[in-house]
Formats: sequence, C-alpha cells, structure tokens
Amino acid sequence: MARIAAVAPALPAFAYPQAEITETIGSLVTGDPTKRALLERLHAGSHVDTRHLVMPLEKYLHPQTFTQSNDMFIDVAADLAEQSLRAALDTAGLEPSDIDYVMFTSVTGISAPSIDALLVARLGLRPDVKRVPMYGLGCVAGAAGIARVNDYLAGHPHAVAALVAVELCSLTFQRDDDSMANLVATGLFGDGAASVLIVGDERAKRMPVTGPDIIDTRSQLYPDTEEVIGFNASETGFRIVLTARVSEIVEKNFGSDVAAFLRENGCSVDEIERWVAHPGGPRVLEAFSTALGLADGTLDISWNSLARVGNLSSVSVLHILADSLDEGVQRAGENTLLFALGPGISAELVLLRWPT
Repeated sequence: MARIAAVAPALPAFAYPQAEITETIGSLVTGDPTKRALLERLHAGSHVDTRHLVMPLEKYLHPQTFTQSNDMFIDVAADLAEQSLRAALDTAGLEPSDIDYVMFTSVTGISAPSIDALLVARLGLRPDVKRVPMYGLGCVAGAAGIARVNDYLAGHPHAVAALVAVELCSLTFQRDDDSMANLVATGLFGDGAASVLIVGDERAKRMPVTGPDIIDTRSQLYPDTEEVIGFNASETGFRIVLTARVSEIVEKNFGSDVAAFLRENGCSVDEIERWVAHPGGPRVLEAFSTALGLADGTLDISWNSLARVGNLSSVSVLHILADSLDEGVQRAGENTLLFALGPGISAELVLLRWPT
C-alpha cells in the first residue's frame, strides 16, 4: 500500500474578512438593489469568515482581460506550488531529486508548458521526472489526485510521487454577472495551494511512519448531471456553473455509495474515526452529514476550514487532510475517509488507515 508521507498547504499573502470582500465587490457584480441585497445575504450565510486572495482587494476593482488574469495565474500558481512542495519535502525529509512522478491539478487557469514543468528548474527536480498535468476535475481533483497517484505507485512500489494542486478562484471573478451561481460563488471561493508526497509500499518501509496508508479508492460518476456544476469558457474567462442540485444528488446517492465502498473494505460508517470532507458549501456539508447519518460535530474540521479560508476547490480537501494530520497522534489502525465532489457530477472516495 502507498503511504502519505507529507501534506503541505500554502496560501496567498492577502487575506480579508468576508464582509470587506462583500462590500468591495458587491457593486461590481450587480447594480440591482434587490440582487445586491440577495448577494449580501448569501455571502453572510456562506459560513465563510475570511478568504485569501492573489491580489490586494482594491485591484479587483479594475477590469482584467482573460489574458491578464491567466498570466497572473501562471506566475502565482508557480510560486505557491513551489512553496508548498518545498514544505512537503522538508516535512518528509526528502530531496527534490527523490521525486519520480508529479501530478499537477488546477481548474482556474491554463499553462503550456504546464505548472509542473516550471517546477523542474525551480526546485531541481530530475529532468526525467514523470509529469501528468490534470485539468477539468474541479473540486474533486484533490481526492482524485491522491487516488490516481496511488494507482501509479501500485506499479512502482519504490517510487516517490507528488500531487500538487493550485486553485486561484478569485482570478475567475466575473463582473456584471448577477446570476444566482455567481452571487453564491463570489462569496464562497478562495485561493490556495497544497502538495502531497506519497511513497510506494517498498519506499515506505525505508522511511519513518509519517502518515496513513492508502487502503482503497473509488470513483463515481452520476449520470445526467453534466449541467449541475462546472465552468463555461467565455470571452471574460471562466464562468461558474453551480446549481442547488448538488446537495440533492448527495442526499440521494452518497450514503449508499459510501456504505458499499466501506463494506468492500471490511468496515462501516461507524468505524470511520476521521472524516476529511470537501467543504463545497454549507448545504453540501449538511447533505453529507444527512446522507451518512453523522452526529453533530463530526465534520467540524471541514466547517472550520470553510470559515477560515473558504472553498478552495481541489485544494480544500488537501488543506483539511493537513489539518487532520496536525490534530495529534493517530491511533494505529484508525480509519479516515477522505472524499470530494466535482463536475460531472463525480465523486472520489479515499480510505486511509494508520499503519500498525
């Protein structure tokens, strides 16, 4: 089994209270007093207290072309990716030259050469490192990235792999769009990055135990949900697609899917001691709890992350995993379920267990 060796989050330097963001951008989103009042209610009810942004807040007052926004994405994404991956290497006691495989994911910008290619010179990765840039999975990509890296390590048990995720959601900000999706999104998403180092089974035997083993993973794509969540490309950049059906699909399907996955691995919902849930928003977190029959407080680590930094798309579940690992010494044999949803609608489940 592959083992997580380190998780390192990173955030941009600019951080603002939710109320200040709402006041600053409200008039840019809508001039309709009724829609403005709705935006303020949605932002206040998002359970987000603070968000980190790639630019000073006042710079969002000035329109940017898609080219300008994407150029900034490349610069800042490379910086945050380097910062988080260096921190993960330091935590794991590994060198850049130890990395055999890098998977990079983002849905908030595009780059060719991809960000992972830029990291080779910046960090001193080997020129023969295998690279896989991944685009389009959105919020589910943090969980899916762990799962796909695990697939690679199953065939390369001596290898060291890195998952690097960067999402700069504020660069997709759309002015003069008072659709319900944009009113919600402008109060929910923040910017951030994270890196995860994962080692193959044989490599793990030569390292101190620093994280949990990856026991199994599961992918699930729900039919006829293509229009529920995602991005549409436009002349001004990426426009959010977001509907209330996300929570409905969770409540209808998620409980039985998780139960079946756990049953195949010899455990049940009651035997999961830690839950690492992507904080898609208040209604999604509530739907997860309802579908799984969880007690109040079970997903507090996800609620706290939502309040502290907002929804970071693919990066969020990795920040929450880092928070979970920082909570204290985990008991041998302890089960953790990490999961997220994204466009499709797709779900990814990752069962983790602390080695004995």
